[in-house]
Amino acid sequence: MSIFDRFNLAGRRALITGGSRGLGLEMARALGEAGAEIIIAGSNPERLEAAGDELRLGGIQASTIEIDLGQPEEAERFCDLVLNQHGPIDILINNVGGRRINTPTEQLPLEDWQRIIDLNLTQAFILTKRIGGAMIPRGWGRIINIASINALWPGKAMRGRSYETAKGALTMFTKAVAADWAVHGITVNAIAPGPFLTDANKRWIGERPEFEDEVATSIPMGRWGSPEEIGPLALYLASDASSYMTGSVLVLDGGKLLW
Repeated sequence: MSIFDRFNLAGRRALITGGSRGLGLEMARALGEAGAEIIIAGSNPERLEAAGDELRLGGIQASTIEIDLGQPEEAERFCDLVLNQHGPIDILINNVGGRRINTPTEQLPLEDWQRIIDLNLTQAFILTKRIGGAMIPRGWGRIINIASINALWPGKAMRGRSYETAKGALTMFTKAVAADWAVHGITVNAIAPGPFLTDANKRWIGERPEFEDEVATSIPMGRWGSPEEIGPLALYLASDASSYMTGSVLVLDGGKLLW
């Protein structure tokens, strides 16, 4: 097998949540270009269909599922749908998540705390349990959890801390399940992205333009990441090239955590 063959995903089926834009769409594109059949899930129907069309125009076999995974009961329903109509899934990327609030801890309502925990952690548990669990009898699988550098470092401008808590728990969940499932031929790893110019971050920049330069100057590389820069790493973790890596949390941040 050549080195390039180890990255070939022909015959594999990959599910990417939050796959209609940003990092999720770029990871879907990378895996699709490597030969995988792609399923992307998202909550915005217009954006989801546009992303599906974009992937298909690029020659990728792609389908879409509209779902709001921030609700645990919807995550369970989603698993039923995927397992019954779209299985088997070989590669699961738990990408959906977000902060969405910036409330100090002392003012944070319990319902907002729980909403962010469910969005970033609970749904990843449900999908890993059910869709990842279905990989066990087949003896091969790849699970990639998208964490954040805020799992390792509390953001100075953030408040409420539910996001960091959820992402920190997701990294330990990654390690624990990796240890449990290694014997079944399933690898479980996490990517911890730093500042990327996603649509969500562009909105923050639009509200406070000086934020872009403030962040860029705090990064040794002197710039934000471009979403397509996550694709090659996701492909590595999804392929046979990473067959001896599990339980790892790979930071992709332009050196942000070095300073």
